Amino acid sequence: MTVILKKKTIQEKIRKIDELTNLFNKYTVFGLASLYKVRSRQLQEITKKLRSNVFMKVSKKFIIKKALKKCNKADANAIEKYLVGPNILVFTEMNPFRLSLLFEKSKIKTTAKAGDVAPYDLVIPAGNTGLPPGPAISELHEAGIRTRIEEGSVWVIKDTIVSEEGNVITPKIASVLSKMGVKPIEIRLTLEAAYDDGNIFTSDQLSLNLEKTEAQIIESKNRARNFAIKIAYPTSDTLFLILQQAYFNAKNVGLAIAYPTQELIIELITNAYIKMLGLASQLSVMNKNVVPPELR
Repeated sequence: MTVILKKKTIQEKIRKIDELTNLFNKYTVFGLASLYKVRSRQLQEITKKLRSNVFMKVSKKFIIKKALKKCNKADANAIEKYLVGPNILVFTEMNPFRLSLLFEKSKIKTTAKAGDVAPYDLVIPAGNTGLPPGPAISELHEAGIRTRIEEGSVWVIKDTIVSEEGNVITPKIASVLSKMGVKPIEIRLTLEAAYDDGNIFTSDQLSLNLEKTEAQIIESKNRARNFAIKIAYPTSDTLFLILQQAYFNAKNVGLAIAYPTQELIIELITNAYIKMLGLASQLSVMNKNVVPPELR
């Protein structure tokens, strides 16, 4: 009986390794997402949000390592060192950076538990709590929330901060927040590492600051455009500016050598007239200084 069970166990492991190997071979991109502080119900919600773009699977580390070695992806086993802590395998056809952004957008709100850190000042707003008079009143008072009874419900008199940003949430505060329906904690999957065509991208590399990245792209574009203009490299973005600069350069050269053209003749005459007035003014000053008053 023991031999039969052992044989079945081995066969089951082989089946799981083959199944996972096929997934590694099938998808262009795969990675490891951390399940730290992600509860099963929250994972179901996140999975439901992502299922049109991502296939997820939880597997034992032993199975994962065997499948990585067996699959036909070059250097796939390099992702093994990121198999730390609770994690889930993710498979997709989108690039790792887009996948990381998708995870960021798929955050869900959940209630706080004792020991969680307040991400911002947690406020219980003034108004009807919907709670009936009873034990809830003393619980709210212990949390520093002033109340009154009105229309058979407990009302909060004024907006009250029950936990400031950065503070550890106590069991009492967690209970009050839950009763009031406040969900201050954001849960999301974090992509710890991703494989794409032989390259491994880590969470630090995949964490994009969109505003900063956009600013860097704009700056790079401006630098490239300025360089292209400087070397007169024609593109749809630079051609007009190159021609404009060439026109002004040619015009300045024409004015400098007094080369008469239909476009320059008026400006040349104007410049000559201004110079003539300046010269006349200088001669007038010289005459006053050189010629004796009696001979003027």
